[in-house]
Amino acid sequence: MSTQTSAQTDTDAHRGIAPTAPRASAGTLGHGRPAAGFLAPFVVLYLLFIIGPAVYGLILSFTNASLVKPGLNGFAGLGNYGEALGSAAFWSSLWHTLWFTILTTPPLVILGFLLALLANRVARGRWFFRLAFFAPYILPSAVVALIWMWLYTPALGLLDTALAKVGMTPPSWLGDAAWAMPSLAITTVWWTLGFNFVLYLAGLQEIPRDLYEAAAMDGAGPWQQIRSITIPMLGRTTTLVAVLQVIASLKVFDQMYLMTAGGPNFATRSILQLVYDEGFTNFRVGYAAAVSMLFFLVVLAVSAVWFTLVRRQEKVV
Repeated sequence: MSTQTSAQTDTDAHRGIAPTAPRASAGTLGHGRPAAGFLAPFVVLYLLFIIGPAVYGLILSFTNASLVKPGLNGFAGLGNYGEALGSAAFWSSLWHTLWFTILTTPPLVILGFLLALLANRVARGRWFFRLAFFAPYILPSAVVALIWMWLYTPALGLLDTALAKVGMTPPSWLGDAAWAMPSLAITTVWWTLGFNFVLYLAGLQEIPRDLYEAAAMDGAGPWQQIRSITIPMLGRTTTLVAVLQVIASLKVFDQMYLMTAGGPNFATRSILQLVYDEGFTNFRVGYAAAVSMLFFLVVLAVSAVWFTLVRRQEKVV
């Protein structure tokens, strides 16, 4: 039977007839149904709560929609976008957001790596360091804001008391425009460092110990092992941490709103707080949606550039 089939295939090939593909059985087709069933709830929720609101926000950005009037209140075209791009409040809020990202991203990446490197070398009690560094990350933003507002309280806060004991004049941490943003950055580093720490610690534990043992036998010291083995092997982890950290810092809102409310004199108002103020204080939902769309493009561009730079550096290393 197989000889006849082979002969028939050769005859069809000589005649220029393409061989027919084997038909999938009913059992093979049925294998995909359970997977589709498991994915269906996620797809439905993703469309309802991610794609749907995003599309609706895009539509709102081209209208004069307001919270005090029903409906979309007319088509505004690119008027909202033009107003946002010509607004000093938009550009200052965008700069505050970028400045906060610059202040927080490098220390969160570097400190996360260094602390994970030290904790990974501890033979006993590693669980304690995991808990100590990760515990602040699970605190709600309101709790973090209350803790650090108490620390920053003029004359009564812990920081002011400690500096006064050593003869230093403490600044107005949240009341001075020059110190407000660095103070918020310090709070954010303490709060979110644990997430990057855990990612780096997981990456370190995946590096084979044989590499370090072979390097030590070749005479490589601890610093040479870190530079030649640890850093290159953690390239993908660093890329992940850096991209996630940039996006998280660009989306800052909670700690700024709770600790300074954008002050003093709007020195710490982020772009998301501008969206909040325009949408829920001034009731200009259409304009707020346009600002959100512009900010989405900024986040997308910054993330793409940062990801490209980190990936290139990873290849060089």
